[in-house]
Amino acid sequence: MVQHSPQICFRLGCEQREANQKHHLAATHNLHRWQPRHPKPLHQVHILVHPSKREKKRHHCHALEQWKPHPKELLNSSHILWQSFDDPTDTLLPGAKLGFDRLTGLDRRLVSWKNRVSPASGAYCNGLDPSGADQFLLTRLDSSMSYWSSGVWNGNSFVSYPGNNTPNQASYNLTFVDNEREKYVVESLADENAVFRHVIDASGQAKGYVWYEGLQDWILAYNQPKAQCDVYAVCGPFTICNDDDLPNCICMDGFTITSPLDWELEDRTAGCLRKTPLHCITNKNTTYSTDQFASLPCVRLPKNASKVEIATSAEECAQICLNNCSCTAYSFGDEGCYILHHELINIAQLQCGGTTKNSDGETLYFRLSAQDVQSSKNNRRQTVGVVVGTGLSALGLFGLGLLLMIWRNKRKRSPRKTYGSDGGRIIAFEYTDLQRATKYFTDKLGGGSFGSVFKGFLSDSHAIAVKMLEGAYQGEKQFRAEVSSVGAIQHINLVKLVGFCCHGPKRLLVYEHMPNRSLDIHLFKDDSTILNWTTRYQIALGVARGLAYMHESCRDYIIHCDVKPENILLDALFVPKIADFGMAKILGRDFSRALTTARGTIGYLAPEWIYGVAITAKVDVYSYGMVLLEIISGRRNSDASCSSGGDLGVFFPVHAARKLLEGDIKSLVDHKLQGDVNLAEVELACKVACWCIQDEEFDRPTMGEVVQILEGQVETRMPPMPRLLQAVAGSSCSTCS
Repeated sequence: MVQHSPQICFRLGCEQREANQKHHLAATHNLHRWQPRHPKPLHQVHILVHPSKREKKRHHCHALEQWKPHPKELLNSSHILWQSFDDPTDTLLPGAKLGFDRLTGLDRRLVSWKNRVSPASGAYCNGLDPSGADQFLLTRLDSSMSYWSSGVWNGNSFVSYPGNNTPNQASYNLTFVDNEREKYVVESLADENAVFRHVIDASGQAKGYVWYEGLQDWILAYNQPKAQCDVYAVCGPFTICNDDDLPNCICMDGFTITSPLDWELEDRTAGCLRKTPLHCITNKNTTYSTDQFASLPCVRLPKNASKVEIATSAEECAQICLNNCSCTAYSFGDEGCYILHHELINIAQLQCGGTTKNSDGETLYFRLSAQDVQSSKNNRRQTVGVVVGTGLSALGLFGLGLLLMIWRNKRKRSPRKTYGSDGGRIIAFEYTDLQRATKYFTDKLGGGSFGSVFKGFLSDSHAIAVKMLEGAYQGEKQFRAEVSSVGAIQHINLVKLVGFCCHGPKRLLVYEHMPNRSLDIHLFKDDSTILNWTTRYQIALGVARGLAYMHESCRDYIIHCDVKPENILLDALFVPKIADFGMAKILGRDFSRALTTARGTIGYLAPEWIYGVAITAKVDVYSYGMVLLEIISGRRNSDASCSSGGDLGVFFPVHAARKLLEGDIKSLVDHKLQGDVNLAEVELACKVACWCIQDEEFDRPTMGEVVQILEGQVETRMPPMPRLLQAVAGSSCSTCS
């Protein structure tokens, strides 16, 4: 059956979702919503079909009983048999109610899909608190276990509601109604042309999307909870959830995936099963078991762990668990002995290790059959061998050279070689030498997600910065990335890798010391040295030259992937040095793009990262454009919004583009410079920045072209307004030309 309206054509009919199931009403079309021809009499009939990116998508509604009304009956709202807003499935639209009707018992709540392809009911729901509190919750569908709350209604909003942070918040409103008949919350948008949807997806996260007509795409506005592993039982029993890995879920040692098909479709709530049953026999007051325990360090324990007061040691705690056949794991720490029974759910991996102690991280000892414990040990040995072999192959001849260097140094019992020797050779340091050089790692310069940096001195008085990588997996990845990238290249605008150290599980990298620290300190901190305009322009030019060298002149094609002020170091003369290559992507010259997992820092990420497409060096160009704007303004692009002609809430890059159009570039410059700038250079830098942050990578210049423009060798025209930034800012200005 095909129905027509003045705006669009849509198809309405019945179909089966799966075999042996009842027929369901379904609607499809190629736009994002249908508006009725007679909005007043038919305003309660709602059918919305929302597409995924660049493809049609089917939206299922609940079954509709057979009814053939007379056309006149359609004009009488009292004859409405069913409306889709009463069964919102997984999506809440502006104007729809989330709550319940006290008279009819109708409970309007959102229920997730089973997986990314099946609209059958999934594991999670989003609805009002059944206890009566004025808030709504995210819970498991099969229990009352809540893992996220909106916070209680305060008369204007819900305290923790993510919609408070959506774009164009001023046009976004919530209304909470509590009367004798109904209790519900409804969302509304002041702009009738705006399209917004709130969805609970199969992962258990509530997400808000805004439709941008110019992009013909949905843009994610928020997601709650922010960490996937905070969703209750998202990985199912006997799994480990890790927010830093993709996929987030893995089985514990000794377990195997319960349903590989569901797992592939991103429904992992069934978790994992034991490979070998436990061997535990209880006979009256005696328990016999041959089971053993495997350790899982640095995890967040489930909240249902029971404390055992009588256990005063790890051995007693383990024995108490073994003596109870229902006990599946225990943990012993500063807080005492805790044991867990039956299925292990909500085990989350934390980032611990190195010199940083994570007070929240515990070691969990989970129960396995003796056979699986031995098998796990053997597999671990094999895995270590595979990882080492793969790493050596990836490093190739360079890695072989490093190993030969280590072997030669050990043979000669020479702690290290002379600093600053020829040919870009780096040094294999002994751990004890770095301990002495850094006074046992006491002078800490700073730290980041991968570890801490300490200042030290070599015997010839050269200052060094020693980065101690933390976390076995991430640390090893960053170590290989940095040694194989920056260790093999030399450029005045790239930080120099002096040497490295492998000492057991410890991985350390030794760099030349940068006395003026990182660029962000001088741009954003009030008590730091104020960089004059000439210095800023030279820093911008130096960073461009360093990136151009990585992209165009190295033997390998290196994409940095995390260009930001924190990763730009300054030497004694304020010459910039690009640092921190832990996220770098290295390609052969025969390749120009790579498909890789998202990496980098929010605020500097190119749209390619969001879309999940293959990346090129143009992601560095985009990040450079964002950094260049911050060099000009002396403020974070993400700081509190500026005021532009009374237009509050404008994202600074959009504000800069508008001022560039108006010819008011002087207002963009850091006020701390007190107007002492070269306006021609400021205008040139603004143009370059706006070109670098274009939505499409093909519209962005290469870093080599950026260098030529900043050096005055090539002229450039006024850039267009980036469409994505314009859409986010709600701008009506389409160009900057």
